[in-house]
Amino acid sequence: MTDFAATRAKFHLPEGVIYLDGNSLGPLPKSARERARRAIEDEWGEMLIRAWNAAGWMDQPRRVGDRIAPLIGAQPGTVVMGDTLSIKMYQALAATLAMRPERKVVLSDTGNFPTDLYMAEGLIRSLARGHVLKTVAPEGVEAAIDESVAALMLTHVDYGSGRMHDMAKLTEKAHAAGALAIWDLAHSAGALPVDLAGCKVDFAAGCTYKYLNGGPGAPAFIYVRPDHIEKAQPALSGWLGHAAPFDFDLAYRPARSIERMRVGTPPVVQMTILEAALDIWDDVDMAALRARSIELSELFIRDVEARCPALSLASPRDPARRGSQVSFRFEHGYAAMRALIARGVIGDFRSPDRMRFGFAPLYIGEADVRRAADILAGVIEGGAWNDPVYMTREAVT
Repeated sequence: MTDFAATRAKFHLPEGVIYLDGNSLGPLPKSARERARRAIEDEWGEMLIRAWNAAGWMDQPRRVGDRIAPLIGAQPGTVVMGDTLSIKMYQALAATLAMRPERKVVLSDTGNFPTDLYMAEGLIRSLARGHVLKTVAPEGVEAAIDESVAALMLTHVDYGSGRMHDMAKLTEKAHAAGALAIWDLAHSAGALPVDLAGCKVDFAAGCTYKYLNGGPGAPAFIYVRPDHIEKAQPALSGWLGHAAPFDFDLAYRPARSIERMRVGTPPVVQMTILEAALDIWDDVDMAALRARSIELSELFIRDVEARCPALSLASPRDPARRGSQVSFRFEHGYAAMRALIARGVIGDFRSPDRMRFGFAPLYIGEADVRRAADILAGVIEGGAWNDPVYMTREAVT
């Protein structure tokens, strides 16, 4: 059984703050400070360029990928780190379209995170081969999968509402139609059990600065199903994806391993911080984490609905259909969230009217949830959101 009191003690949590925004940016693991110091002072400072070999910098993207693999149900040697989630989704989609050249439809849904759709649109424009991006309502995805689809591209857990797709069912339907399935795990990795291998997912990508607590700018990961690795064409054929980077060939030869999905120089210091964060997961049972997440989110929903009738639940009622976040709709949601943050409860806001709250059992407990609901009720009941100081939009909401 996972000891969540012990995991909580491993994070720096500011005094007087209840942090319900780990679905946007996880808090600082205490061990990350010392780990980053060593990377900067002992490795970069003392070893200089020798650290690429002596400190294992060159192998870090593959090594860290293998540590993330068990958290997403992936086999060793199928995950590699680097770049951003947008770039990794671009790579996955480009490889998929190359593997299904006779098909022209990329199928996604209207609840997908916009950057995934932007990446798809940009790729389609640059290819200029008649591909189209088709988006349907989330509940219409299964019916829209047919023999015209090359790639099914979905975010597993919706960023706005927390609604969760049935990965196994939709991947199986895509395969039955001859399509390949790509999953964005931004709101899944570290939030709930994922079984990429069991679901026979073709490609997946995710970020590490949310539930995995790798810090702002932490690199993304990409997963490729083992039997696709040597067939996946890396559209961004960068130096470090080459079979032999230090041969300095003028012609590109992709590595025969997952390394082919590497592009440029890895962010060593940031990835070192991520390695420190991943140490916390060594003693975490994902099933226990999921059960605790549901307990906390259900408690929050009950308390908020009992106290705040002006708010309406924007997330699925059934916890089995939700990720690890809860969203409520409120006409003045932005101002209310700013008022809430001013009172020490940090969530966030997504247009047009959704107040989002993330539940990460590694550092959030029942007392936090009850207190957060109480403070939220005070903000709504007292009309604190009506203060003009909370109505001015900041750059990040």
